[in-house]
Amino acid sequence: MSLPAPRRTAETARPYLLGLTRAVTGLLFACHGAASLFGVLGGAKGGGTVETLSWPGWYAAAIQLVGGTLVLLGLGTRTAAVVCSGSMAYAYFSVHQEGGLLPIQNGGESAALFAWAFLALALTGPGALALDTLLPTRRHPAPTPA
Repeated sequence: MSLPAPRRTAETARPYLLGLTRAVTGLLFACHGAASLFGVLGGAKGGGTVETLSWPGWYAAAIQLVGGTLVLLGLGTRTAAVVCSGSMAYAYFSVHQEGGLLPIQNGGESAALFAWAFLALALTGPGALALDTLLPTRRHPAPTPA
């Protein structure tokens, strides 16, 4: 029994939509890191850069730039997405949470959305058009009996 045409189309498109979601999420995240580290795209918090090696701003920006780029390219997607998700969860609970219970109250909408988007990517994988799919998979040979 085959699926109806609209459902077949949706199933065919799923990996491409996931890949596009991965790329857009990674690009937006990397832009935040570039803005904070290099002062481009409006800079950190409306201008300038974060102080080199300052905690947690510089480290967060480095995770944003490197992790976002890896996710954008689909290279080490699951691992990079876990790190990115964790950094945004940390940002939400350590910076935003004190401003109110809900993200709309405390300005943490982007941190919450990034945390959940990266968690979803970590669980689902990179989707289509990821560099991970071009790399050969490492197969460990089965142990030979003694």
